[in-house]
Amino acid sequence: MIRDKSAKKPAKDASKSDAAEKRAPASVAKASVAKVAKAPAGKKGVIAIAPPSFRRERALIKRGIWPIAGCDEAGRGPLAGPVVAAAVILDPDRIPRGIDDSKRLTAEERERLFDKICATAQVSVAVASRSRIDRDNILRASLWALKRAVVALPEQPRHVFVDGRDRLDTACDCEAVIGGDGIVLSIAAASIVAKVTRDRLMCALAQDCPGYGFEQHKGYAVPEHLDALNRLGPTIHHRSFFAPVAAARAKHMPWTVEPVQDLFAVTEVEVQVEASVEAGAATGL
Repeated sequence: MIRDKSAKKPAKDASKSDAAEKRAPASVAKASVAKVAKAPAGKKGVIAIAPPSFRRERALIKRGIWPIAGCDEAGRGPLAGPVVAAAVILDPDRIPRGIDDSKRLTAEERERLFDKICATAQVSVAVASRSRIDRDNILRASLWALKRAVVALPEQPRHVFVDGRDRLDTACDCEAVIGGDGIVLSIAAASIVAKVTRDRLMCALAQDCPGYGFEQHKGYAVPEHLDALNRLGPTIHHRSFFAPVAAARAKHMPWTVEPVQDLFAVTEVEVQVEASVEAGAATGL
């Protein structure tokens, strides 16, 4: 009788995984269980993404630091409209449930949470106009609006979390968090306020500028918007130095485009003048 010896031996991968589980702390095991529990039922291959938390804010509160604000902006990428920045100080005892990165929420969820955040937290909003974006560039205009939103809060914070890599020039400590709208709850709340406010502004602009579809795409460079720019030309709400807008302006309003000076032609004229002066000096004229 031939016996299968391999049946008595555990697989190498299984033994390694068992050993790893024994060495792993209980907290890690609990975390893995929690992540699995958040995955949608019946969907295989779905990676659960943890929502933003109030952990960083609570750590500062334990150290006696309060108030704490989160701030974020909406509208850096569009071809038209302003940049809207928001700052939010959440009440630790009245945090609305369901706050998340605004990009992960539907329009209906954002509207519902917007009302709850404004009812329970300290909120301020600042707007950087299209003219400021054209004058300062989109990054500087966004940082200006973010700082204005922090200054406009009813109570000045002692610590500020801002989404992105650039810190703000505020009177209090400011901490930049890359991807902060998906990590820090206060920033996520600010992202919702900024997004809803800007969407409402773009819907209002759509009434003044029919045919561009601002109420649908909110000024972003989607095919429908690019087609409207090509057919109708830019409005006063379009950002002049964004490439598609500049191309549409050159097509529909060429008289507004400053001609580029031909530096080589100027150099050639200067050379001819210098040559004639030298020739005159040589002949004694």
